[in-house]
Amino acid sequence: QVQLVESGGGPVQAGGSLRLSCTPSQYISNSYCMGWFRQAPGKEREGVAIIDADGATSYAESVKGRFTVSKDKATNTLYLQMNSLKPEDTAMYYCASDLSDGPLVVVLGAECGVNTWGQGTQVTVSS
Repeated sequence: QVQLVESGGGPVQAGGSLRLSCTPSQYISNSYCMGWFRQAPGKEREGVAIIDADGATSYAESVKGRFTVSKDKATNTLYLQMNSLKPEDTAMYYCASDLSDGPLVVVLGAECGVNTWGQGTQVTVSS
């Protein structure tokens, strides 16, 4: 079973930047929907950014203009460049894709959905 492995999280001061990476444990084709979700303590998991097989992107309103999702087509590594970070961006960030036969979660008005999540990487933004 393919797993999604996130990296790149850590502590950062407000206004700083981080780049998260997500690498599938096995090769997957470019036909998969991929994205990033986050969950802050006491809150529900929310979609942050989605990129579909054609490269079209969707973002949460709270991160538009600050975060950029991208994918390396050769390795299918997913990235999330996060700039101008705010304390409210503090959360566990999860990579996601549609790697199983389960029901899809469609968020952010994207044309595709996801049903498999990684273990997460913690982002902590201090003021």
